[in-house]
Amino acid sequence: MQKIKNYINGVLVEPISGNYLDNYNPSTGKVYSLIPDSNEQDVELAVKAAQDAFPIWSALPTQKRSALLIRLSELIEKNLEKFAVAESVDNGKPVWLARTVDIPRAVDNFHFYATAALHQSTETHSMGDVALNYTLRTPIGIAGCISPWNLPLYLFSWKIAPALASGNCVVAKPSEITPMTAYLLSELAIEAGIPAGVLNIVHGLGTKVGSAIVAHPKIQAISFTGGTKTGEHIARVAAPMFKKLSLELGGKNPTIIFADCDFDKAVKTTVRSSFANQGEICLCGSRIFIERPLYEKFKLAFLEEVKKLKVGDPSDDKNWLGAIVSKLHMEKILSYIALAQEEGGKILHGGNRVQLDGEFAEGYFIAPTIIEGLPHDCRTNQEEIFGPVVTLQPFDTEEEVLSYANSTNYGLAASVWTQHLTKAHHVAAKLHSGIVWINCWLLRDLRTPFGGVKSSGVGREGGFEALNFFTEEKNICIKL
Repeated sequence: MQKIKNYINGVLVEPISGNYLDNYNPSTGKVYSLIPDSNEQDVELAVKAAQDAFPIWSALPTQKRSALLIRLSELIEKNLEKFAVAESVDNGKPVWLARTVDIPRAVDNFHFYATAALHQSTETHSMGDVALNYTLRTPIGIAGCISPWNLPLYLFSWKIAPALASGNCVVAKPSEITPMTAYLLSELAIEAGIPAGVLNIVHGLGTKVGSAIVAHPKIQAISFTGGTKTGEHIARVAAPMFKKLSLELGGKNPTIIFADCDFDKAVKTTVRSSFANQGEICLCGSRIFIERPLYEKFKLAFLEEVKKLKVGDPSDDKNWLGAIVSKLHMEKILSYIALAQEEGGKILHGGNRVQLDGEFAEGYFIAPTIIEGLPHDCRTNQEEIFGPVVTLQPFDTEEEVLSYANSTNYGLAASVWTQHLTKAHHVAAKLHSGIVWINCWLLRDLRTPFGGVKSSGVGREGGFEALNFFTEEKNICIKL
């Protein structure tokens, strides 16, 4: 059975403890590899390696850092199919999804930040004949990057790439549930010629490795994507240490369908925004609000399309949904479906674990689930489920739907469907959300800021926001 290794100081190494954790294939429910059960000693080695590498890496001309990251990007693209299959086996998502979304986005992340770093600029402020001010940006030192299990390489690379491009060294922790593509990335980092100690990847549990990274006094910034409760813990530890924090947390995203929408596009896209990646995307729309005159028509069309979605073997391109990432998460989702029924919800479709035959008999599959008849303020509509579960609810006025949409503690993303330009602008402005899509979903430009409000996070990722996060500003004033 394959044993994953840590990547510290440019080499692949076993954990100091010699202990390993089981890594499950969600589609079979069986262990298929072992990952390091690392601890604070492994993190300490990684930090020491990063400290030693930082003076050299930060002093390297930006063009040379860029070339190395472009080389890494090219190697991922060259091995795209290998990475896509590995991502599917590790996470449960369909191979076709990893092949067309996850891995290409990781390629783009490294390429984008490798080139964006070449175009960073600073400001000058003249005080006439008195003085001239100019701003420098310098890398912070060592960055701690902790990524989630839902888009493993996609989000792992989105943190690492800007940190490295800005001249920092990195100590990174991928999710212990989906570590494989991060391990494959470490192999490519060696092949690409990334200098020893610049990128360090330590595998293991959040309670051990993640906590050690967050609390380490030599790590000056923490970039974390994951659950809101974990984000709260990180903030409590890191804030008193005055570390820079970027926290991309949960979401309970509304999809608002007005009666004047492009109906066919709204239905088709809402199916995707509800159930892509088994609903395990922080940007998925889990609360669908439909203007009352359109409610029945939309519900029937939406149901018809969802019934066509096949659940099964992730390697079969005919299947639209694969497996839920873990048994524990599957049980959580099923418990929320039971809660929805207790709260008076009516299941229109799904609501059950899907039992397959053969090698997938013990896999963690759930049917796409549609529920109606729930009030907007019930637990099902207020708490993050993070699975293939959506609720439908009619509304009558803009003010009413805005009150529904803004009623949760989250504020990450929202989608609005209308052909009325003024209405689109008005609703988008009033939504308490970091991202609003009008007549589309998950249309992303890497130059734009990404992040949420309220319990959905602190700070912004993406574009030059991310490059700036991993640097410190210094104003220099010269008296003339």
